[in-house]
Amino acid sequence: RKWKKVRVGDVVKVEKDEFFPADLLLLSSSYEDGICYVETMNLDGETNLKVKRSLEASLALDDDVSFRNFAATIRCEDPNPNLYTFVGNLEYERQTFPLSPNHILLRDSKLRNTAYVYGVVVFTGHDTKVMQNSTKSPSKRSRIERTMDYIIYTLLVLLILISCISSSGFAWETEFHMPKMWYLRPDAPEDLTNPSNPIYAGVVHLITALLLYGYLIPISLYVSIEIVKVWQASFINQDLRMYDDESGVPAQARTSNLNEELGQVHTILSDKTGTLTCNQMDFLKCSIAGASYGVRSSEVEVAAAKQMAVDLEEHGEMVTSTRVYGSTCDSSGTREIEVESGGDNNSNNPRVPIKGFGFEDNRLMNGNWLRESQPSDILLFFRILAICHTAIPELDEETGKYTYEAESPDEASFLAAAREFGFEFCKRTQSSVFIRERFSSSGQIIEREYKVLNLLEFTSKRKRMSVIVRDEEGQILLLCKGADSIIFDRLAKNGRTYLGPTTRHLTEYGEAGLRTLALAYRRLDEEEYTAWNTEFLKAKTSIGSDRDELLEKGSDMIEKELILVGATAVEDKLQKGVPQCIDKLAQAGIKLWVLTGDKMETAINIGFACSLLRQGMRQICITSMNPDGGSQDSKRAVKENILNQLTKAVQMVKLETDPHAAFALIIDGKTLTYALEDDMKYQFLALAVDCASVICCRVSPKQKALVTAWGEIRGCGGGSRWDSGWCCGCREASCEASLK
Repeated sequence: RKWKKVRVGDVVKVEKDEFFPADLLLLSSSYEDGICYVETMNLDGETNLKVKRSLEASLALDDDVSFRNFAATIRCEDPNPNLYTFVGNLEYERQTFPLSPNHILLRDSKLRNTAYVYGVVVFTGHDTKVMQNSTKSPSKRSRIERTMDYIIYTLLVLLILISCISSSGFAWETEFHMPKMWYLRPDAPEDLTNPSNPIYAGVVHLITALLLYGYLIPISLYVSIEIVKVWQASFINQDLRMYDDESGVPAQARTSNLNEELGQVHTILSDKTGTLTCNQMDFLKCSIAGASYGVRSSEVEVAAAKQMAVDLEEHGEMVTSTRVYGSTCDSSGTREIEVESGGDNNSNNPRVPIKGFGFEDNRLMNGNWLRESQPSDILLFFRILAICHTAIPELDEETGKYTYEAESPDEASFLAAAREFGFEFCKRTQSSVFIRERFSSSGQIIEREYKVLNLLEFTSKRKRMSVIVRDEEGQILLLCKGADSIIFDRLAKNGRTYLGPTTRHLTEYGEAGLRTLALAYRRLDEEEYTAWNTEFLKAKTSIGSDRDELLEKGSDMIEKELILVGATAVEDKLQKGVPQCIDKLAQAGIKLWVLTGDKMETAINIGFACSLLRQGMRQICITSMNPDGGSQDSKRAVKENILNQLTKAVQMVKLETDPHAAFALIIDGKTLTYALEDDMKYQFLALAVDCASVICCRVSPKQKALVTAWGEIRGCGGGSRWDSGWCCGCREASCEASLK
């Protein structure tokens, strides 16, 4: 059946590598557990595959015949453009099942690595989410073309004005002076010289004047400029200095319209992950029960040390007096810069590199962790890594090991680490996960099943993820991982045993440019869980605008009184050539703003590693004090403090007499919330524009959108550029609303 004939309520079978013809509710797939892999590149530009799951109640509908007596009712939200939200219920066999975005297959996404799926049509045509998001294609016109248009319109108005004045004068002359001109035969006048009909004479003269004065408009200018642009494009394509030797790719001008925009960029706004870094995570270090493990240095530490050494040599200073962030210092507070990555000194043979796992420390490898002082906490740490996730395992037949299809590279690196530590995640069903646990170097493997009772998914607002499981002994555990600032606020009084050393280790990891997460757990009573689950199911099956708020409240009720186990540190390596590229951009006078969710220490050290921050550059750090309570007076005091910092910083930049002085602005997300308010946002942006580098750390996706929006308006001289089709791709409805 053609796409245009598909109707709401139809059951559709889609086969491998086909696009979904409408927004579908996944009922079953070729996999026994009802999962499928979806490529959403046409929706969000992401190349990694997404995992979608069907409801357990519809798993049996796995062939055409099984749908003969199938009848169900779907109650869901109205059509809307939010790609990452879906509210609805499936009523089937007198039961109600809550639906989430993980159950929905969106139109324009493609089925991958799955033989077939069955789905029921929810939205079709212009009601589908991709069509709700569609807009007219933007017209990319350069600044010179827009200027030419303005000139042409001005000349056109001038032409019409001159012609109107000329024709009006001719009509007046015809009516009042023409009878006195005997040589024009007023007794037998022609149409153009008839005093009794001056309007006709004026109109004809207007047309004549438009033709005569038409040379005021230089139509040939468009042709001339277009010829010049085509020649420029050919020169760009043949420019040897813009040829990349390594990849063998020359510069390619895909359009000649925007040639003159080259060299006009004065500010670049960039994310960190995937732009400055590779977005390929390696598990490098961890803190368990107050002890730090992992001896390798991160590439950011090495790159920062190299860059600082180069800068100091240029300033004629001694390299041995430089301190490296996150490194140990001698008694004088200084150390010699080391530019080689640390390794395991006890190993003579180099270890075969493992994707997602760069950890080196024999204290935890090959079952040696059993001889540590807190083996029970280490065991729990490994189990949290292996259980608390949403990934799908795939067996690699060549190596015999499992690889993982995860929603984020961080999650895949955690599972790779758990596997190497001896806790291999090997199977997932609709209701359980299976872990192969190896407790000693003897290789004895025990496969354990953990029944998944609830999954509280990660969002950028929650900044944490939890899973509630029942182990083989019948004990109910809540396993949680998330940002340290979120986890630490939810710790029980008896769960803060390792808080001090863990906080210290997290600071060290942040200074080394590593991405950190805290891990915690909680044991639940059967009665407490049953009561909570009843309320949580009511929130999941509710249909309304407050569903997300109800789910958030339900999650907050159970995600408390946690016990801290430790923290992880994964490395996202810098892309090759990033420091050299940023250095050349700085030499060209181009300013760079980096918007990242990292801690301030992490962002500063990455800034040094990628040449965003350089020796001799004066750093302006804008931070907010912690308000005492939530009263208006305390918030007013915080705002006044931030405003005072901004005022002093602006004065310092203006009073600087050295023409070669460079400033770097560093601000965190909490402070940015106040800085972007109406009464001080212009001061903040005026300061940011005057700085060579700007680092906004600990910022949310919504704050990234706001900073980019105001930065564009400020940089364009008051004109916004929403027609460029810019999007931050943060998946947040609140961010989308703020952009609109």
